[in-house]
Amino acid sequence: MPYAVAYAPSMTLREMMETYGRDVWNYAYFLTGSREQANDISQEVFLKAHRNIAKYRGSATLKTWLLTITRNSAFSWRRNSFWHRFIPLGKRHTPGQAGSAEKEALSKQYVNRIWELIMELPDKHREVLVLEIQQGLSTAEMAALLGVAEGTVKSRLSRAREKMRKALEEDER
Repeated sequence: MPYAVAYAPSMTLREMMETYGRDVWNYAYFLTGSREQANDISQEVFLKAHRNIAKYRGSATLKTWLLTITRNSAFSWRRNSFWHRFIPLGKRHTPGQAGSAEKEALSKQYVNRIWELIMELPDKHREVLVLEIQQGLSTAEMAALLGVAEGTVKSRLSRAREKMRKALEEDER
């Protein structure tokens, strides 16, 4: 029996939140663009997960299972609201490592532009790119989370990267 399966049912709600809270909140924020909704969804996710931990089959990591609950909760929230746009991730503070205020501003501007370009990607391409960059999920974990084949994830990642490359090249002109 995999360690995650044996360990997950014995986790307390607090342990689950301490271990995966940041990942769940970040993903909820990415999907909603709202701190308030990310907070609400995160709480909902952990309560659902804790109530249903016995249903966790271990076919995916606990993190992937929690992110699946997060995704479903966020999509449910979106369906039940009139919200249909994302707030670009670039609006978040991203500290740079530049030596001067000018370099810091340019670095922050570049990071913001990259996130703007990511947010312009079609949903299916943006989602896999963010899951890879921000959540560090493997192709297999993304496939399990999204309910698609690994080949589909690879294809979406490839297309997302290609679109980003082209967009960045256009920006440089």
